[in-house]
Amino acid sequence: MKHAFSLRFASFALVLATGACSKDPNTYPSLGVRPVEKLGFAEPEAKAAVAAPDPALDKEISAISGKLDAITTGFTRDAAKAEALARSARGGAVGSDAWITAQTALAGLDDWRAQSSSLVTDIEALATDRAAKLQPDYPALATIRAKAQAETDRQSETIGRIQASMPAA
Repeated sequence: MKHAFSLRFASFALVLATGACSKDPNTYPSLGVRPVEKLGFAEPEAKAAVAAPDPALDKEISAISGKLDAITTGFTRDAAKAEALARSARGGAVGSDAWITAQTALAGLDDWRAQSSSLVTDIEALATDRAAKLQPDYPALATIRAKAQAETDRQSETIGRIQASMPAA
């Protein structure tokens, strides 16, 4: 009986051993580095698109530049008047005639600043329209936008400085 048991065990072990030697019919991917993994994760170099000359846009930019020059001139002229009026209002009380006149001049400066801010918005709309059409940046448009934004910032600083010099309401 013991002999029969060891014979069965030996045959069972033989069946298991031969099963382990058989080839797996399924194929599995290699664990080695694939060619795509050798490329890395860096962004591919993109060629910068060059904007083609656009006469219609150049004409519009020229008109915007003219408006910006007129706004800059008007603001500078009115800012000098507003500063003089603010100096004369410094000694007076809030609500005095000099104070009201200076506040009115400041309101005029706010109007100039609103015009230049509106111009910046118009320029940005032109740039957005170009981007929506997948057109490259237009250097002249970027230049006039920077110039208009700088003017708007200068106007805001001037108004703030004049306002700070007057008696608070």
